[in-house]
Amino acid sequence: MASSAPVPGWLRVPDDANALAPLVWPSTAARDEAGRLVIAGVDAASLVAEYGTPLHVVDEADARARASQIRRAFDDAAAAIGTTVTVYYAGKAFLSGAIVHWVTEEGLAVDVCTGGELAVALAAGADPARIGFHGNNKSVAEIERAVEAGVGTIIIDSEIEIERVADAAARAGRVQPVRLRVNSGVHASTHEFLATAHEDQKFGVPLASAVELGTRIRSHASLDLIGLHCHIGSQIFDAAGFAESAERLLGAHAELSKTGPVPELNLGGGFGIAYTSADEPSPIEEIAQGIAAAVATGCREHGIPVPKLAFEPGRSIIGPAGVTLYTVGTTKPVPIEGGVRRYVSIDGGMSDNARTALYGAEYSARIASRVSTAAPALVRVAGKHCESGDIVVDAEYLPGDVAPGDLLAVPATGAYCWSLGSNYNHVPRPPVIAVRDGVARVIVHGETEQQLLARDAVLAASDLSNDRPMEGNPA
Repeated sequence: MASSAPVPGWLRVPDDANALAPLVWPSTAARDEAGRLVIAGVDAASLVAEYGTPLHVVDEADARARASQIRRAFDDAAAAIGTTVTVYYAGKAFLSGAIVHWVTEEGLAVDVCTGGELAVALAAGADPARIGFHGNNKSVAEIERAVEAGVGTIIIDSEIEIERVADAAARAGRVQPVRLRVNSGVHASTHEFLATAHEDQKFGVPLASAVELGTRIRSHASLDLIGLHCHIGSQIFDAAGFAESAERLLGAHAELSKTGPVPELNLGGGFGIAYTSADEPSPIEEIAQGIAAAVATGCREHGIPVPKLAFEPGRSIIGPAGVTLYTVGTTKPVPIEGGVRRYVSIDGGMSDNARTALYGAEYSARIASRVSTAAPALVRVAGKHCESGDIVVDAEYLPGDVAPGDLLAVPATGAYCWSLGSNYNHVPRPPVIAVRDGVARVIVHGETEQQLLARDAVLAASDLSNDRPMEGNPA
């Protein structure tokens, strides 16, 4: 949804409306001598010439480097307090065969939350023993498939799931490791967190019920309770919320430890990234050290050993590695209080990036096909869909001569954009292209109008000979 204020408080008129803010773009992003945006040695104009727009581009080396950095940060922090850690990649951010290969090769496990995500992870060769299966409404069929596949951990999200998982494991003749997801009452986002006694949400069980339900899990011979789990929010910029949550969970952890082993504590994910030049997330090393220190302190206070830790980053690995390319179609000035805002309409929108429309997410943008000496102008980047709320970038300063035919790049789109993609207004979903060392390759095929029509049972028998190229809509 668009902001009610003409210019958000964080947005400043840039000295250079062509500049690429370092924290917002992939580490390899730069401009070549012609002023074109280049990612991993591949220029945007060449990508668009081959694959069309809209186009999701992912910097493979950047994603791998972030995965490795996060794993090392938590390995080091855990070692400093005498324990170990498992870092899961949260597949809901963006999951494909290539992504599974990248993160597992960098030493991460994989976290999934539906049967479809589980199918992708297994088909891509992920070790089932290093898969965690989340979800607030896992079907019996999904649970049975996870058990039969040998999934390392199923996260029990409600009281009713205890029996479901126990029955599936018993039928399979397997002892299924499980975690119990607990609501700690801590809500965290960016720099702030709120600690309350009660939570009203669909995930997890109340903290007050954790010991009782953990004991009930142990009453089933087919289940092995390996620990508690908690997720406190997203876009979290520091360790404070995690520390508060850990302190609360360790109380229940200590009580359960009196009657049996509780080897692990999973504190979830939600580590934030920079979407705009105003965002300043703490370094992941600092966050990891802060969480580990809080866990160590809590364990000393409760007189219990430090458990093995687990975390589930997703956005912080794949988000900054992604950039979406569009072609500008129309521009028009719109009078607003105190001046004029230019609406820049692109050939994508909420079908490839629903986050702004869903919850007012902020993004940046830059012209990708050239640089300009024109003075910065206030713009709003709008999509092509038949919705007034179809906004991709609510407010940004671009060169005032932005015009039809320009390529526009929106950074930090690696997480949740492809995952939330749709065919609204019968717009085909774009392909995903991985770039590395000057080479581009398709990792997810785009759709065609032909394919959309083929799904319509009435139209499927019609003459659908007007096909479109597989890799997106030509510029």
